[in-house]
Amino acid sequence: MKSTSFKSVLFRYPGKGGWTFAPVPDSHAPDVTHGWGRTPVTAIVDGQSWATSVWRGKDGRTLLAVPKRIRGDKEDGDTVTVQLKASLGGH
Repeated sequence: MKSTSFKSVLFRYPGKGGWTFAPVPDSHAPDVTHGWGRTPVTAIVDGQSWATSVWRGKDGRTLLAVPKRIRGDKEDGDTVTVQLKASLGGH
């Protein structure tokens, strides 16, 4: 994976302190390169960039955790534009 872009609908895991994720469509999901189903990437969500990882869950979905500082006012059910770039280093 060099770079890929897609739209994603944010969802929040239920419960106190639940994280908000952008699901990565299978056609855009990078191969797993590290333990625990992790792949380091540079992610850009609605123009905000940061070094992070995507995770392949036990259910087969690939997820990108999107912190509040990146997503701003967007929450569960909102659509974001995501770009993922392969990362050379491990995060």
